[in-house]
Amino acid sequence: MSSFFTIEVSDPSYEWDNLRWITVKSKALNKRADVSVFKPKGVPAESIKGIVILLHGVYGSHWAWSLKGGVHKTTQQLIDENKIAPMLLIMPSDGLFGDGSGYLPHQTENYEQWIVNDLRNLIYEVQTGLPQDLPVFITGLSMGGYGAMRLGAKYPQVFTSFSGLSSITEFSQLRQFLENADDSTLKQHVNTEENTLDCILANKENLPLFRFDCGQDDIQIEANRTLHQALMENNILHHYEEYSGAHEWPYWQEHIVDTLLFFNSFLNKSSA
Repeated sequence: MSSFFTIEVSDPSYEWDNLRWITVKSKALNKRADVSVFKPKGVPAESIKGIVILLHGVYGSHWAWSLKGGVHKTTQQLIDENKIAPMLLIMPSDGLFGDGSGYLPHQTENYEQWIVNDLRNLIYEVQTGLPQDLPVFITGLSMGGYGAMRLGAKYPQVFTSFSGLSSITEFSQLRQFLENADDSTLKQHVNTEENTLDCILANKENLPLFRFDCGQDDIQIEANRTLHQALMENNILHHYEEYSGAHEWPYWQEHIVDTLLFFNSFLNKSSA
């Protein structure tokens, strides 16, 4: 019996590049939400070694990582070159609130539990044959990095590790991406204005090793440097890297590779 009232899945005869599209009525949101899924070519479900959730940024949706970033092609190439183990990619919408939900709990919809709870249940319903209790990783760009870093820190029992690219690190930074700089719609709807550092420090005893990176010409570079410095001052073990690049898709297309290789290192440890 399904955990959801409705699930609509794309017809395999019309799918391409091993991508699949799903619309599901989320219990956490009490409305429909969309998900893109990538299962590597030629890999049976029982041979999948890990699940990677990729969160998009403001203005985007579930298709952004694949149809703007080509992450499924990057992943397939890394698998074909034996650089990473076979991984299932799960790319959800953020719930499509305003310019972006922040992946936060709101007063009437819980965009956090949509990712943490509903999405994990959906994966196993739609993709049959997966081994139980696969390692689950979470990453994202910009607002998606904000979501991935917070949720990875808040739910170490759910996520094996986490990563952020060009991440927003504090709730207040979301305002620069809203249609109107003084728009308080998101602020009025969220339950709590969460900051990444607070979430990490609150769970520092249970954190896995995690990573984040940012381009040196990115509008978020100083925020990421500040977070890195605060983590060092609090003796929080992590990997932080800077590369050339800005807040744009060419950067994320290139450096999602670093995250996938990082996640793969956990799979290597678990199979050793």
